[in-house]
Amino acid sequence: MRKEKPAASPDAYVAAIDGWRRPLVEQLRAAVRGAAPFEERIKWGHIVYFAGGACMLIRAEDARVLLGFWRGKRLTALEARMKTGGKYEMGRIVLREGDAIDTETVTKLAAEAHRLNVEVGDPTARR
Repeated sequence: MRKEKPAASPDAYVAAIDGWRRPLVEQLRAAVRGAAPFEERIKWGHIVYFAGGACMLIRAEDARVLLGFWRGKRLTALEARMKTGGKYEMGRIVLREGDAIDTETVTKLAAEAHRLNVEVGDPTARR
């Protein structure tokens, strides 16, 4: 299996997406960027948002788009589709072709994720 070279920038990441996933990723990205002063960069092959540490991510795959949160367990009241599990307090919303998510919901999730990172600190830091 050959690994593809990661995108050089978040803009290049989005430009490489095709089909139904691209407008969805554009919507998610705009909502996140408007929610809080994140640092946005490519990390682990997808778009990751930082606020004193890894905070959230957008990952486009062949059949789905993931909106992930390092403190997703604390965000379940804001979005019923949030699935939790894994390291840290990870949570994710899985969106497939035909699924939609309200921009206002994404903005609220992103703002709360940012606030948690600012108040609690880097979720990946050893305690």
